[in-house]
Amino acid sequence: MNMEPSAAQPSAILLMGPTATGKTELAIELHEQWGVELISVDSALVYRGMDIGTAKPSAQELARAPHRLIDIRDPAEPYSGVAFREDALAAIEEITARGRTPLLVGGTMLYFRLLLEGAASMPAADGDIRAELEQLQARGGSQALHAELLRVDPESAARLHPNDPQRLMRALEVYRVSGETLGEHWRRQPPVTLPFTPVPIALLPGDRAQLHQRIEARLEKMFAGGFIDEVQGLRARGDLSLELPAIKSVGYRQVWEGLDCGVSRPQMQFRALTATRQLAKRQITWLRRWPGACYLDPMASDTSRQLAKIVRSIST
Repeated sequence: MNMEPSAAQPSAILLMGPTATGKTELAIELHEQWGVELISVDSALVYRGMDIGTAKPSAQELARAPHRLIDIRDPAEPYSGVAFREDALAAIEEITARGRTPLLVGGTMLYFRLLLEGAASMPAADGDIRAELEQLQARGGSQALHAELLRVDPESAARLHPNDPQRLMRALEVYRVSGETLGEHWRRQPPVTLPFTPVPIALLPGDRAQLHQRIEARLEKMFAGGFIDEVQGLRARGDLSLELPAIKSVGYRQVWEGLDCGVSRPQMQFRALTATRQLAKRQITWLRRWPGACYLDPMASDTSRQLAKIVRSIST
């Protein structure tokens, strides 16, 4: 991949990676060494009061390296990918206007994609169709949703994970409402012109077992650090539910459901671990298909040096 910035417009670094790969630490290091300004790309970090289960940077870390788009919403206020794109573009414009380099860091791959490609105009949600799809899921699980999507929209079925019911339902809903697939809607959209040159860097672990160990260790730290108490505090508010995107976040959903069912902490932790591993698998699938990405192993000893080399070539 050519790392040289375009002469016509500034560059923005996209530091993408699966959960528990040390993205925050690397981003803070780059901020302190090279003055890049950080923009969070994480659908859970936007919510206030969700700190432990999101592995949100600490107050000390944020003092060292401020991140835009962290703690900008109450959990009762849904935040969308479209809203993220608007906020991120505004932040990029403000940073580059001062001659600085933005570094967007996170693991919400859909947000990265929407930033670069824009949002397709899709049919509005349909309550009756959604109810039918929820019944299909209740009968056959996510696999039934995936099988139905494979029948009507094999392109989307190949892209979406069989254990991602939210996106599977949305793809099926779009098809049933409009008679057209997600891909057909996307291909009708006009091309997006970006006011910056993206420099995508994908942190792709070479050792999946080591990544799983890091995920497990981080979850153990979360639960030992009061994650269940944090979720109990959110439940006690009385205005939040599993229908909200914030509470559907990986980890929060499993603990919330565990509290509903009265299961033990080890059971909650195991369910959260399973969901987090599935999330990491989906993130890795996205990254492997990312066009033009520079791939670095976050577990390698020279990753920090390689990143610094890329940033230096852009910032100087």
